[in-house]
Amino acid sequence: MHVVHERIFVACAMTKMKVDQRDKINLGEANIPKLFTGIFVPTLLGLLFNAAFNITDGIFIGHGVGSSGLAAVNLAAPIFMAGTGIGLMFGIGASVVGAIHLSQNNPKAANINITQAFIMSTGVLVLLSLLLLAFADPVLRLFGSTENLLPLAREYYVWVMPSVALIAIQIIGLFVIRLDGSPRYAMLTDAIPATLNIVLDYVFIFPLHMGLRGAAMATVASSLVGVLMVVVYMVRLSGTIKWYRLKHTMTSILLTLRNTLCMCRIGLSGLLNESAIALMVMVGNQIFVRLLGEDGVAAYSVVCYLFPLIYTISNSVAQSAQPIISYNYGARKEERVRQAFRFSMGVALVCAFVLSMVLVGSSGTLVGLFIQHGEHAYELASHGLPLFASGILFLAFNVNVIGYYQSIRYERVANRLTVMRGFVLMVISFVVLPLIAGVNGLWLAVPAAEFVTALMCLISLFVTRRGRHSQYVAMSEVHP
Repeated sequence: MHVVHERIFVACAMTKMKVDQRDKINLGEANIPKLFTGIFVPTLLGLLFNAAFNITDGIFIGHGVGSSGLAAVNLAAPIFMAGTGIGLMFGIGASVVGAIHLSQNNPKAANINITQAFIMSTGVLVLLSLLLLAFADPVLRLFGSTENLLPLAREYYVWVMPSVALIAIQIIGLFVIRLDGSPRYAMLTDAIPATLNIVLDYVFIFPLHMGLRGAAMATVASSLVGVLMVVVYMVRLSGTIKWYRLKHTMTSILLTLRNTLCMCRIGLSGLLNESAIALMVMVGNQIFVRLLGEDGVAAYSVVCYLFPLIYTISNSVAQSAQPIISYNYGARKEERVRQAFRFSMGVALVCAFVLSMVLVGSSGTLVGLFIQHGEHAYELASHGLPLFASGILFLAFNVNVIGYYQSIRYERVANRLTVMRGFVLMVISFVVLPLIAGVNGLWLAVPAAEFVTALMCLISLFVTRRGRHSQYVAMSEVHP
């Protein structure tokens, strides 16, 4: 209960700051670099807190449970990506639709669509969690678990499952809060749960010796705090964006289903991106364990722990540009759309270059945070991390091009690029490159897929720029 009181206190303390900040954000008129920076900095900080939690979680598990614990958690990782993907799908879809409605001075329609996104996503996630729990062992085997790792993986999987729905609801809330003009509160909604998770991780794993069960319980508790902060904002602190009381007539239900499908279609590439990461983990687990054994899975888990940091920086740029691009797209301000995209792309590429240099230059140190020196898994990961880092620039480019297409409602293009990047090309790379380059091919599979996707993105930008001009998608299908 004291945690709830603390969250309420923090939320109330933020009220004045939130109102002041919302008054300063003008998506349709403000200077683009200044506007983008005002959203990007708190968005990046919030997401970095989450990435820091993931890395710290891996460090605690690696030293408190061992490399087998890292491998077990990595086997359960795709369930997080499923929850995150659903949250991104609904969050992106609701934010894009809401931003366009707001640009057209229709806040009621925006509020209805956002409320529908929260309700429908909650129902989907509860059903998904129950289904995944009912088939725990077959799912873990599908994710690449060996019989030796299955007990550890099951222990973590079962206890962490409630967080799947909570994380997704928190993600939707972050998109809505940023759209409402409160990126700093959104940052706190990321940062406070992540910090709490790190503290609870340490307490549960080391002093209380709860192992993987403790790590899972820490994740659930911190995710619940994040959801409570979203609820406090929507009930007490929101400005233009508010939950709307929906009718219970058959007509209203049918409209909710139609609007939900529209939002899901817009945000589908967010789900596909997370599904692609889950597939990267699953396929990588299968091939690494087949070629290098359980030490290979443990080495690959280091990359999987660091990947959220890599992806977070690029994704934070795309998420920050999204409300700006969507709002000005709805207002038919073509030049501001182009300016926002160019500026955000420049930021993404600079950040990606710096990050790739850090990973290449500090690979041994970073791997040592997770795995003890002298272990075979340490040698494998130290060799592979610089190879994997070679694809970061291409990843940043691809994520932001796909985010741009989502923001202007070119969802078919975004989805097509995402499927090619995360499914077709990645699977082909994982199968073919080890045959050509051996172990190095394992680590270069994802960079190769990103490189080919970047070429496809360049071609797509050239084609769509010539054909789009001022074609704007009508919003009639999402009217309440």
